[in-house]
Amino acid sequence: MARAPFFDDPQCLAPRLVQRQDHAGGGFVLRSPEPLRPHARCVGEWLERWSRETPAAPAFAEASPGGWLTLNWQQLRQRVGAVAQGLLDLQLPSGQPVVVLSDNSLDHLVLLLAGMHVGRAVCTVSSGYCRLAGGDFSRIHGILQSLQPALVYAHDAATYGAALKDAPVQPRVVFSHGALSHPGALDFEALAAAVETPAVMAAFAQATPDTHAKYLLTSGSTGHPKVVINTHRMLCANQQMLAQTLRFLQQEKPVLLDWLPWSHTFGGNHNMNLVLAHGGTMFIDDGRPLPGAVDKTLQHLREIQPTLYFNVPKGYEMMLPTLEADEALAQRFFEKLRMVFYAGAGMPVSTWQRLEKVAARVREEPVWFTTSWGSTETAPAITFAHWKLDRPGVIGLPMPGVELKFVPVAGDPGGKLEMRVRGPHIFPGYRDNEAATHEAFDEEGYYRIGDAGFLADDNDASQGVVFNGRVAEDFKLTSGTWVSVGTLRLRVVAALSPWAQDVVITGHDRSVIGLLVFPSEAGRQLAPHTLAEHVRSALQTIRAEGGGSSQSPTRARVMADAPSMAAGEITDKGYLNQRLTLQRRAAEVEWLYASPLDPQVIRI
Repeated sequence: MARAPFFDDPQCLAPRLVQRQDHAGGGFVLRSPEPLRPHARCVGEWLERWSRETPAAPAFAEASPGGWLTLNWQQLRQRVGAVAQGLLDLQLPSGQPVVVLSDNSLDHLVLLLAGMHVGRAVCTVSSGYCRLAGGDFSRIHGILQSLQPALVYAHDAATYGAALKDAPVQPRVVFSHGALSHPGALDFEALAAAVETPAVMAAFAQATPDTHAKYLLTSGSTGHPKVVINTHRMLCANQQMLAQTLRFLQQEKPVLLDWLPWSHTFGGNHNMNLVLAHGGTMFIDDGRPLPGAVDKTLQHLREIQPTLYFNVPKGYEMMLPTLEADEALAQRFFEKLRMVFYAGAGMPVSTWQRLEKVAARVREEPVWFTTSWGSTETAPAITFAHWKLDRPGVIGLPMPGVELKFVPVAGDPGGKLEMRVRGPHIFPGYRDNEAATHEAFDEEGYYRIGDAGFLADDNDASQGVVFNGRVAEDFKLTSGTWVSVGTLRLRVVAALSPWAQDVVITGHDRSVIGLLVFPSEAGRQLAPHTLAEHVRSALQTIRAEGGGSSQSPTRARVMADAPSMAAGEITDKGYLNQRLTLQRRAAEVEWLYASPLDPQVIRI
């Protein structure tokens, strides 16, 4: 008897079950019929467990010139205990976090876990703020002013020292390298040389599910983004939801090669905690989905065979040419994979199909492509697509313990539905911002995430939820016609496949809809006039399909640069922040609508 594919095996994945409760006034609530089971008290319980049960198993590793530097679970616990003692010995002011400014690394991990082990919240900030062109440190200084840290860690003084030198707050500073060049700085190894005493476990015992574990920053457009409180309850409950959804994790410890930054909830909560909760292994990837940097990822994949792989759509797009050309590498990459995960709803159909085609060449069982949806405020996963999808678009169903409410958007003629969420993984509020916290929740205690969605099949909720953009992204043309940005964006990206990575929809208070087109890797390989012809053809196709002025862009401009995650154009959900991108690229939008029309504008 043939074995059922992985994604059809109820021992591996939870069945696709959902309950729907309709509201008399419109809208409805979705929830899983499976209750959430008990979960860990705090993040540190995972570390304590695996250091006892599998002490010699590899836990985390980072790339180095001489090979992988690896800590097993016993070594990781010993080093966390030493640094935790070092933090206690510093007698840092209470209520103030430890701030990390650097990229993912073993020292970063140890400090993060040590702080949480003794009840000290840790906030990892994007390292890009310390590397802005021209030495503009205003944004990182604003962040430090808001956080008021007791201690700041950075990997090396040469890279990060300048940003800290004239900061408006002057906390204790720790560097892994170059501490002597920064007056008053501590050396990380000196901190790690402390001898753990019973004080560490005494502090550990005091941590409750409501203790602040982390602070994460939302991707705001100012120098003072909101600070999201992440409690231990949030993080532990969310991993229990995932464990009940991805049942195979109970028998198979995950192996990850992962670059996603720990300053964002996807990498720092979803992926890191997946390894911590299940006693798996994470190889910290120093590659990135950038020209040249992606080569590091591909080289690591010649050595490491992950069982779960997480990336953004652009990352897969940049890996594909090599995977298509190098069958040996493709075979190693796909051989042990249980799951290929992409962030958000932005995977182009062409990228999906190319990945499936490569996988089909090197393995018999189809690869399971899937996704999830959530935010910094939700720890992060709300939904998960725990079944075989035919194509991107669906973001899954609520996991155990989650209530997902759909509320009709007032005044929207298209019947748009705002999604709101409630559960033990929802944040308690924004740090020192009562007004923003109050606005974030409705009268029933649901978090207003600001995203819209709809059912793939209104008569069968088990077919999943489709992401429909941000509620606040929709706008009116001067004719008074509403434009549903989320719906139109999906339609345009599909029409532009495989030449476009993503698009921004323009036209607020204009007479016609326009596009800012971010080309894919395939699009960038084309001559400009050839790419322009593909864009023009796509616009003509969309018009021919109908939908009127609200669904028919008539002009476009191809962007020379990619959207910037550091500037907030890419959200922590992996999709384009339409509103912020329009603000940052206002000059390009004006160029689209200039009179007389520039001959370089692509139009129909």
